Amino acid sequence: MTSAVRRLFRRNKPLIGVTGSRRGGWTAWAFHKLAIWRAGGRAVRLTPRRLPTLEGVAAKLDGLIVGGGDDIGPGLYGGLIEPEVRLDPERDELELKLLDLFAPTGRPVLGVCRGAQMINAHLGGTLVSDIYAAFDDVPKMRTPLPAKHVTFEPDSRLRAILGREVCKVNSLHHQAVDRMGRGLRVVGRDRWGVVQAIEGIGGRFLIGVQWHPEFLVFTPAQQRLYRSLVAASAAETTGAEPDDIATSALDLRAEERAAG
Repeated sequence: MTSAVRRLFRRNKPLIGVTGSRRGGWTAWAFHKLAIWRAGGRAVRLTPRRLPTLEGVAAKLDGLIVGGGDDIGPGLYGGLIEPEVRLDPERDELELKLLDLFAPTGRPVLGVCRGAQMINAHLGGTLVSDIYAAFDDVPKMRTPLPAKHVTFEPDSRLRAILGREVCKVNSLHHQAVDRMGRGLRVVGRDRWGVVQAIEGIGGRFLIGVQWHPEFLVFTPAQQRLYRSLVAASAAETTGAEPDDIATSALDLRAEERAAG
């Protein structure tokens, strides 16, 4: 295979942006990158830097994963400030701007844990600040391994993608979706009634899951979620190379390490 053919092959792969914090989050990013690669796409990490150029960055992306991480600022959904939790206002701003830019285009968006909550907050929904305070019987669990079951609505897009009525998933959250935002619906709950999955009403790929599918690398149903995202993004392929985007606005590994 010639170098020209290899470059053409790379350009034809959908480019998926994955949001994260400037501090930490490298493990989740690595797993997202692997899952996207296995699904036939290319991944690039987006963190809160150089926000004035975000419009140009977003234009080069074919799909978006709003990743997990720190709590969402309570000012975005009318919640109460909890001094013991870590917030990331710059990341909140980044993700809200990205969702603003993606909304008119209809490009695919997948929200993971915090990302599902951000999708809901962006569309005017509210969050449960602490599920352990709001639900008396919810057991405290924090594990990247499958630990609880989620039941999906029979007519949901997510159930069709996963091919399962019930899935066993991991749990790393203490916030959750509460009142639905505009154009969203609940499509999955756990046995305690906590919202575990949401999706957009209509044909657009807009899905939020409360668990971390990137860590379930050996679970075919969860890998189908990535394949569906990449497939939905394929129609949006622009041909931009990750290196081109990195030079304009993206915060990649080498840049962050150089900045300390």
